[in-house]
Amino acid sequence: MIDFNLNSFSNIIKSFFSTFFNMLVIIKAVHNADHIHLRCPGNVGLLGCIVQILYPSKKKTAKYAGNWDPKSKQPLTYRMQKWILNNTFLTRNMQVLVYGEWENQSKNIKSFFTATYSDSEKEAIVKDNKSAENTFVFVGTLVSGKNPMYAVKLVEQLIKNNNKAVLHVFGEGIERASLENYIKKNQLEKFVFLHGNQNKETLKEFYKKSHFVILPSKSEGWPKAIAEGMFWGCIPIATKVSCIPFMLNYGKRGILSNMNLEEDLIQIQNLLSNEDCFFEKSELALKWSQNYTMEVFQKEIKKMTLK
Repeated sequence: MIDFNLNSFSNIIKSFFSTFFNMLVIIKAVHNADHIHLRCPGNVGLLGCIVQILYPSKKKTAKYAGNWDPKSKQPLTYRMQKWILNNTFLTRNMQVLVYGEWENQSKNIKSFFTATYSDSEKEAIVKDNKSAENTFVFVGTLVSGKNPMYAVKLVEQLIKNNNKAVLHVFGEGIERASLENYIKKNQLEKFVFLHGNQNKETLKEFYKKSHFVILPSKSEGWPKAIAEGMFWGCIPIATKVSCIPFMLNYGKRGILSNMNLEEDLIQIQNLLSNEDCFFEKSELALKWSQNYTMEVFQKEIKKMTLK
């Protein structure tokens, strides 16, 4: 297939010709396949959505890895893919796996999840708010869309309010330099630590000893860092995007952020001063996330292919 994108006028012209070639390749592959699986959203995913219309009797699945929220603002091509997949006249014999539960969806749509840990990794972890310092962790690419700076400023304000807190940041990206400058300028070297990219085992150990996992992201599909932190009893602090409200049970399993420092500080400090509420949210987060293991994931995928 020929790679293409629509991010400039010249690329739009080139894509006009490459699209026909890619469509022929996809049609040939789909025609010879017993089962069609699409990964959306994306340029190739859009072509696949169109081609599958020609094969209504073939078994199909699709994984929509982005934000399925019908009310979210998204590019036209993303909205087109969502409309085609949700339309039972154009898309038949299809199970579309989406993150979260949404109202007014067709029978094609099935709420799904992603897993990181296995059943054998489950542990009975008990978190409390009596530690000498409260540990926060941010895991994600250091770009403006993930808002790592907000996590830094949130912990900074907690410290200014006489709370003992530290933040461990994992990931790399173009925002690293600005984070380093902000940390140095505001003398946060003893409180905020940038670890770069780390492996699964290192992250696991930090999740285990952390109290909160922060993800003030502008857009998400399935926020892996939030699900992983919850697996180890971290209370999530995350924005109200994509399936995050569903994951946090609309605030019962964590803190839903409006990206307002003052409001988030109040919610965090209320938890730090209320032992029962802190323990309840941590326990609910852990129990929910530990339902979604690799074994359960594989079992559900197998069901998809057998239907």
